[in-house]
Amino acid sequence: MSEKKESVWQGFKAFLMRGNVVDLAVAVVIGAAFTNIVNAVVRGVINPLVGAFGTKNLDSYTSCLKGPCEGTGDSATGVRILWGSVLGATLQFLITAAVVYFLMVLPMSKYLARVADRRKAKEGAKELVEVTELEVLKEIRDELVAQRQAGRGEA
Repeated sequence: MSEKKESVWQGFKAFLMRGNVVDLAVAVVIGAAFTNIVNAVVRGVINPLVGAFGTKNLDSYTSCLKGPCEGTGDSATGVRILWGSVLGATLQFLITAAVVYFLMVLPMSKYLARVADRRKAKEGAKELVEVTELEVLKEIRDELVAQRQAGRGEA
């Protein structure tokens, strides 16, 4: 019975120590911290810009689908569409996507392209060296054949 518990424990440890699980955990932690930054940008920059034209809080923008729309919370009457909260979530998503793309994805793809170009250049240089070595060996062979034929013709 204890052997089975140890094997389950060993399997669990192996699962946790796999690279992709650790990478995923790091991504979740960084994502949570990044979410705080995006939320601060929306609260500190986007909401005041929107507040210049109306209410500072995007969540307060609503439309009344079926009136009368009065009150807030549980005492609210009517059917409200909370389009301001959808707009706020959409802005947060777009800001997050833009920052991830321009600060992480784009630089990493450029870096990987440069690495691939260097690798191709090295392979091309290696092929060039191999071709020139082959040409030199062919020239040596041809020279030896010519010398052998010249030696037979003189004798």
